[in-house]
Amino acid sequence: MSRLVKKSPALCTDLPLENKEFLYKLNLLGQLFRSCYGPLGGLKSIHNNIGGQVVTTSTSSVILSAIYSSTPILNLVLTSIRGHISRFSDCGLFAAILCVSLFEHIKKIGLKGNKAIRVNKHLLGMCIKYLHQEECDCKVKLDFCTTQNLITLSRSILCSKPAIMLKDYEALHISELAVQAFLLTVPSHSGVVTLGTTVIVPIEGPPVMDSAVFPGLLVDIPYGLEMKNVPSNTLRVLLFSTSLAGDLSEIGDGQIEVLYGADMDSQILDVLLEIGKQALRDDVKLCVCQKVIHPVLQHFLRNHGILVVERVGINYMQPLIQLTGAQPVATLHTKIPLNAYGKVGNVTSRRIGSKMMLHLYPDEESTICTAVLCHRNETMLNELKVAWQKTEHILRLTLREPFALLGGGCTETHLAAYIRHRCDTTVSASALGYSQTEYLLGVEAFCKSLESVAVALQHDGGDSLIDMTHGHHWTLPKDVMQDDIGTCVSRCGCGLMENSNTNKWCYLNTNYPVFSPVSSCENVIVHASVLDSFTAKLNALQVAVETVNVLLDIRYLIQDVN
Repeated sequence: MSRLVKKSPALCTDLPLENKEFLYKLNLLGQLFRSCYGPLGGLKSIHNNIGGQVVTTSTSSVILSAIYSSTPILNLVLTSIRGHISRFSDCGLFAAILCVSLFEHIKKIGLKGNKAIRVNKHLLGMCIKYLHQEECDCKVKLDFCTTQNLITLSRSILCSKPAIMLKDYEALHISELAVQAFLLTVPSHSGVVTLGTTVIVPIEGPPVMDSAVFPGLLVDIPYGLEMKNVPSNTLRVLLFSTSLAGDLSEIGDGQIEVLYGADMDSQILDVLLEIGKQALRDDVKLCVCQKVIHPVLQHFLRNHGILVVERVGINYMQPLIQLTGAQPVATLHTKIPLNAYGKVGNVTSRRIGSKMMLHLYPDEESTICTAVLCHRNETMLNELKVAWQKTEHILRLTLREPFALLGGGCTETHLAAYIRHRCDTTVSASALGYSQTEYLLGVEAFCKSLESVAVALQHDGGDSLIDMTHGHHWTLPKDVMQDDIGTCVSRCGCGLMENSNTNKWCYLNTNYPVFSPVSSCENVIVHASVLDSFTAKLNALQVAVETVNVLLDIRYLIQDVN
């Protein structure tokens, strides 16, 4: 009989945000996020303390999925950022750094929770309204008639993941391939648009420059497959989602009644061979199976000139259906209907690195393509695959909102300058219900938090500055004085603004005069060299501020300790 223990009452903590241990852990979390932010950020090696593989990464989704905390409030922050990443793929570290910085700045100035929440909501609304305006000076309109900005956006995402270890020409090559794959998945016809699929084939060993994008599908095949007898015209395809190994896997846990003395193996083999004979009568040239095909059936089909591909896996089934138009056969015990057959335009073989691949070309216009990603080792290849998937998602988001934001910290510093100017020239404190002093304290905390994200891009001990004309972000190398910036820095963080003798700068996170940023939208499409996703960063901004507001509203923490 087990010993009964009296249930302990729940633990109730008053004002948990005043706890020094929580503040220390939050600060430590912020340092972790800042240390791996941007193209110069440090890598993180993640290892479970009970064993398992060591993962080296600089990607927010990988880092956040590996972080767990015993503090419920910290888990609230982590869950909020994970939710953003799951929907928008990018700007996870931006949201995390802004969230932690804003909370710490509000605690530092001592602004009460309810007042800080109202200021944050007001300033967030001001940012969103400005970013949606046509005359917004940190927003770039994407023109799909040219791929230049799309490639710049892709390259900015890839270069922000230093664990990929891409050289400049490699990053450009992968960026161009990502845009090419994206365009191949967008149908050219009008009407209801259904985006296609990019199947990723990672290959370890070959150099990055061997990566390529192919229309259609590439599937693994064993060495020695004969391709010389395959005609070059349209081929009929037969697709199976059930096993053809003769194991009767489709019946599951059901029972089979067998006559005494019956030879089960020969009867099953007869059924498989009958399927093969029907495929011959219906002029099938390619037979693809998700699972395993019996060796006897394989031999029969190949002897009659039919290409056989097995073990393609469930991930390939939907792209195969879209490419060929075939309906997968899920049972062996009915005659194959004519509408189950699909077709491909042509079939060839390709050798890429250590793999022999069968290339299936679409018979008509198709939105299915294959991206072969190559890299020197497993860690870099895994990071490249994750970054490619994020890039693909971000490019698809541009179809909904064809804009990008200036990168390199310029959007953050420009927004901070804009908010300071607007709040200095408009009276909003009385409308929000508190004094002008409290309002300006809240504005300063919000703006310094935005600037903290730009400062986090600097990792080599240098300084971050803002120009007093356009409000862009500039980085000053270590041990270089501000007076010498003209000889050390040629462009701002986004690459849009050139250095000139008339520029005046101030250090970020210091008190500088309020000014109205001058428009810099002219020729943005030509000169901007670093771009961020408009949709992802806008949502990250909202998530960060709203998460801080939730934290500031917490009065009690109730924990079940049983």
